[in-house]
Parts: sequence; C-alpha cells; structure tokens
Amino acid sequence: MDPQVKNLLASMAFGVTEGQAFSSRATFKWTVITWSALETSWLITNYQRRRLTHWQKWRGKAHVPGIICGHRLVTRAARHRNSSTPLPKHPSAVRLRLPQSQFGEPVALTEDEIELIISRFVHCAVVCQKAGFTGVQFHAAHGYLLSQFLSPLTNQRDDQWGGCLENRARALLSVVSKARVALGAEFPISVKLNSADFQKGGFDFEESLTVAQWLAEAGVDLLEISGGTYEQPRLLNLDGVEPIDEQTIARSTMAREAYFVDFAKAIREKVSIPIMVTGGLRRRDVMEHVLDSGGADMIGLGRPLCVETDGPSQLLNGADELGRYENNLSLLPSWLMWMTRFNAVRTINSFATQFWFYEQIANIGRSGTTDDSLTVFSATLAQQNSAKTWMKSRKAGSQR
Repeated sequence: MDPQVKNLLASMAFGVTEGQAFSSRATFKWTVITWSALETSWLITNYQRRRLTHWQKWRGKAHVPGIICGHRLVTRAARHRNSSTPLPKHPSAVRLRLPQSQFGEPVALTEDEIELIISRFVHCAVVCQKAGFTGVQFHAAHGYLLSQFLSPLTNQRDDQWGGCLENRARALLSVVSKARVALGAEFPISVKLNSADFQKGGFDFEESLTVAQWLAEAGVDLLEISGGTYEQPRLLNLDGVEPIDEQTIARSTMAREAYFVDFAKAIREKVSIPIMVTGGLRRRDVMEHVLDSGGADMIGLGRPLCVETDGPSQLLNGADELGRYENNLSLLPSWLMWMTRFNAVRTINSFATQFWFYEQIANIGRSGTTDDSLTVFSATLAQQNSAKTWMKSRKAGSQR
C-alpha cells in the first residue's frame, strides 16, 4: 500500500465508522464498497491543499472494474466531545440524553449557518467526484446532524427548518437536490436513513416512509435503511438509556438477524429506487432470503468488515457466515456484567465495544492487518490516546 495512503487511512481511523459491502439480488454477482468520510468541515478545510491528491491515491487503490467506490459524507454534531467542541452546533439546543455525558452543550444553528452547512455538504460531494470516487452517500441516520433535523426530539425550531415533517426534512432534501445539480444526472447519490429513531416522540417509521418517497422524487439512486441513535442504539442491537419505542409494523423471523429488514421491505413497496438494508446480517442464507423475498435489493455489512476485510469475497466464494465479533466483546469481565443494569455503565460498555472496531480499522491503516489479541480495554485506551493526539495536532495547526 502506498505509504501516503496508509497514513491517511490510519489518521482517519478515529472518524471512520463503517466499511460496507453491497450485494445485488441473490445471484451475488457484484459488490459495491464504500468507506465512511470524516466530517464535512474537515474535508473542506483540506481540499485545496495536498489532501485531494491523497484522496485520489486512496480511491485508486480501491478501484476495480465493476466496483463502485463511494464516500459517505457526515457531520457528527451529536458526537462532539467537550474536549474538542464544548459548544457544538445543533438544529436546536438539545443535549444528548446520555448519563454523565462527555458531550458539549449544544448551540442552535442560525439560518445562515444551516445554509452554509448545506453548501458544504454539496461542496464535499463535488470534491469526492473530482477525486475520482464514483458515488457519494449523505448520512441522515443514527442521530448525526441531518438525522437531528428530522427528529422532533432534537429539532424544536419554529422556522422553515423545524416543526412539521416537511420543514424538518428541508435540510436533507436541500442537500440532495443541490448535490444532484452540482454532480450531474448520472453520478450516484445515496442516503442513509433511519427506519425510526425508536425513541418516544422521535422520528418514527411513518415519517421515515414519507421522507423516503421524497428522497426518491429528489433523485436519490440508493436508499440505505438503518435505525436508532446513540441514545437508543438499535443499529447495534443494544438497549439504550430509555425504553424502546416500538413501531407499528409486522415483524418477520428474518428480523432476528436483519434488524431493519421489515422496515426496508415496507419502504421498498412504496418507492421505485433500490433499497439496501444494513444491521445484523452475517449469514449468507439469510442475506439470500432477504433478497429473494423482496426485503431489499442490496445487503449492507458494517462491523464484520472491520476485521474480515475480505468478507464480501468470502461470501461470493461460498462462505456460510461472517464473524459476530460483537457477541464476545465487553469492557467488563463476565462476573461484572450485572452492572450493565445501570444506564451509565451500559453506555460506557457499549461505546468501549465500538472502540474495538475503530481500533481494528486503525490497525489496518497502520499495518494492513488487524490485531487478534486486541482487547476492548486496550482498544479504548488507544482510541482515547488517538483522540488526544489528533486534538493536539489540530490545535497546533490552528495556531500556525
């Protein structure tokens, strides 16, 4: 691997959250691979400098005929820590409802700032196109900024950006429509959307279904269905800090493994664009059943690829299942797991488990391989140290 590309991947590990593979109908004839992006502001800051060359090299290493190499664009408003951003900008001044939160005190965005953010999303998409990526995805799920606009829990504005669903969806739809104009009619655009937040009073499935139809009308080429937030992490099949707000939809046996397949199937019946479902899928036979039964057009993979980077190839070559690493990961020893009955402990344990996956991505960036001996505790320490190093570098750069 080119040293500059390796260094870029290693430096991104703190912000990268998910690698994905998508498979077509049950024939498994082709695969699409995407990587997460860092925040939109980071890419804009560095675009006019040497970073564009690095992006081009990185994309070049991933280019294989028949594979779409896309970039996910996300602004992590909900995840800014006090140490980096003590006053993060949100749609409304609503703080994360997590115990002993390490996150900053939100400040409501002004209308001018919202317009600026929309333009930055579009600009980043154009940068990706110029760098040679063959698609982009706008992340509007999991409580990130565009997702926050959609939820009445986190968007309590009384202007054109809040209130009714049409107003709450305005930021996302503006990003998509303006990106379509800037990128042209043929450049693939995807959106990652929550089936629901699964929080009482939050973005629910009926609203998701309506937004999905609006996105299809706006020219989105692929809609990825997920669900949950950091307060209610259904995307990880974990319990949150509050009771799950169950949605009124018939559940199938497939939902035991494919968390959001029933939501994806219901949305697929209402829109004409391809639907991808991500979350929990590990077994090939279940993936094939999801595709054959009309549950989705494509399959998304996340956590397994943080370890088994050749996961799609394994499935294409007949493997029955990918690893469920999360089942054997915990910050706490088994004899202390009773402590997860407390919200604060459960939250810390959940975040630490995710750090294990983040650190494996960092290991791939540094050495090209994962670390089989990595523990959740050591991964958590490594990620905390990486964050501190990044903050020092950021502060040093701002003082130049």
